[in-house]
Amino acid sequence: MHPVAIVHDGLTVADGRVAGHDAGATLVRRLQRLFPGSALVGPRAQRADGFDVVPLELIDPRETVVVNMDVVSSPMVWRTLAASGAEPRIMNFVWWNTSQFTRPVERASLALSCALFPTFANSQRTATEVREIVFALTVPQLAERARIEWSNLGIRLDHVQPREEPAVPVVLYPAIRLSERKQPRLFLDVVERVRRRTPIRVEMRLQESHLISEQAIRLSRKDWAWVGPLTATREDYYYRLARTTAFLATARDESYGLEYVEAMVAGAVGVFPDRPWARALLPDGYPLLYADAAEAEEQLLRAVTDPGGCRRELDAVAGGDFVAWLRGRHDDTQFEDRFATAVRRWFPEP
Repeated sequence: MHPVAIVHDGLTVADGRVAGHDAGATLVRRLQRLFPGSALVGPRAQRADGFDVVPLELIDPRETVVVNMDVVSSPMVWRTLAASGAEPRIMNFVWWNTSQFTRPVERASLALSCALFPTFANSQRTATEVREIVFALTVPQLAERARIEWSNLGIRLDHVQPREEPAVPVVLYPAIRLSERKQPRLFLDVVERVRRRTPIRVEMRLQESHLISEQAIRLSRKDWAWVGPLTATREDYYYRLARTTAFLATARDESYGLEYVEAMVAGAVGVFPDRPWARALLPDGYPLLYADAAEAEEQLLRAVTDPGGCRRELDAVAGGDFVAWLRGRHDDTQFEDRFATAVRRWFPEP
């Protein structure tokens, strides 16, 4: 297989490795495991622990497959690499929600990039959205030739730890940002109403920049809530998930929903908005889908007062074992196999 270089703007390399707990940094590390020794594209050359950071101008387009996680910049990446006279090998990796591109120029740029370069998406839902954008905003000659494949991102199942039920039910805010799309105000309003009816503890682990937001400060003043930074390691993260009773999802849209899958596989009961992105994660008949804040309150109350009953109900709709159902559909080895296969097919060795 050709050498791989990964493009993702804003990465930080510290102590020889990619730093950060956000989804982008986590996915870069996954790609590095999948393609050992793969380079990162950065502003200046440096040697890290087992990989190089290389300016784009120094990438050899005759040998290297460039995986672009920024996607809309792929035409620019192509122009830079093509200056050598060789035909660049570039693929897109769409790992985020396409709804973030709202302005016409942004959506048209996304469409053109995904029409020109083979594109791998993080879920079937995202792949469908990308294909629809390509066909809506590019000429048929390009749209019909678009190569778009997908796989659910999945999770590292070997990280999951044995459950330990907390003495006071723990409700998780299942995101690391308080962006408007996640609707944190809805989350806060619902958990406050549930707290008036039964004892709960709320945990919110956020990126540093979001810890000083109005919503985070408001919640941190409650003696029944904990608001703090992201856990230091994946082991710590899964340790906390194994002691989480339930979570309340409030996002308007998601491209996949990695945090929700991780929490459910760890045994947390998920309460979701009745939206297509949520249904895409769940078995038919999933009982904890709400239409409004009042339903969210009742369902979360049931999840924290009778988590065992909720889990039995989830097992029933999943054919007997809900966690096994999730494991069969969200194992990250499936993602890695399909991603590597796509790279080999799109960029075969001579």
